[in-house]
Amino acid sequence: MELKETANVLKLLGDKTRLAMVSMLAEQECCVCEFVEIFKMSQPSISQHLRKMRDLGIVKEQRKGQWVVYSLSTTSEYYEIVKTLLKHVPSQREKFQWLEEKGLRIICN
Repeated sequence: MELKETANVLKLLGDKTRLAMVSMLAEQECCVCEFVEIFKMSQPSISQHLRKMRDLGIVKEQRKGQWVVYSLSTTSEYYEIVKTLLKHVPSQREKFQWLEEKGLRIICN
């Protein structure tokens, strides 16, 4: 990986929302609707964050009916740098627990 590519990955993940999303996706796949609830942002804003990460290959998407579910791409050329970076990011597990407590975990099944 060249310096410019590394800088692009770090710049993209320098946003705390995207960093939290990637941390969550390293644990479990998520639907856009779940991120909307967690981050209290509009669906277009969440989709924009995910598109940027998808375009770089950090996350991947899978259609499940009318819904799109995202997960961390373990086959990305950037996976190793993302994995190393995530060792220094606090767990986002409480966000999944909050969704479950509110009955909002995977509401788009």
